[in-house]
Amino acid sequence: METTKWIVDPAHSEIQFKVKHMMITTVTGSFKEFTSEVETSGEDFTTAKISFEANTASIFTNAEQRDAHLRSADFFDAENFPVLSFSGSGIGKVDDESYRLTGDLTIRGVTKPVVLDVEVGGVGKDPWGNTKAGFSISGKINRKDWGLNWNAALEAGGVLVSDDVRIFCEVQYAKQA
Repeated sequence: METTKWIVDPAHSEIQFKVKHMMITTVTGSFKEFTSEVETSGEDFTTAKISFEANTASIFTNAEQRDAHLRSADFFDAENFPVLSFSGSGIGKVDDESYRLTGDLTIRGVTKPVVLDVEVGGVGKDPWGNTKAGFSISGKINRKDWGLNWNAALEAGGVLVSDDVRIFCEVQYAKQA
């Protein structure tokens, strides 16, 4: 069967994460610059080879001081590790609309396996005849597994930043001719 290449449409995609702050509220961040490609057999995404890269300096949490801290050596160390990446190694079907995506996530030069949940939004043609495919991806990682260890103790107990990071991605891919 022929191989089909799909490229992420960044104008219709979001790569977000959520982290508890002071153990009482959640801060949402995103990466503004990212690329992703998928290769499938025809339009069968269970055969997909997936690659994703985000520019760590493009992190955005709507607070410049916090963004600068996240780009620093305390967190992503964007100067020395300008890219975080994911390489998908397998997709397993859970039910008609849900899949489990396994792969390797690399942050700060550390590569660890992760499992992400995937919901299929569908495949369709846009008004200009382009075939698009949409997916919702979610999961949770422990940031310390990748050496993102910075934290501060709170006076009343607990810590400033949770170890758990929830990942939420809405991605749309365009089928290449």
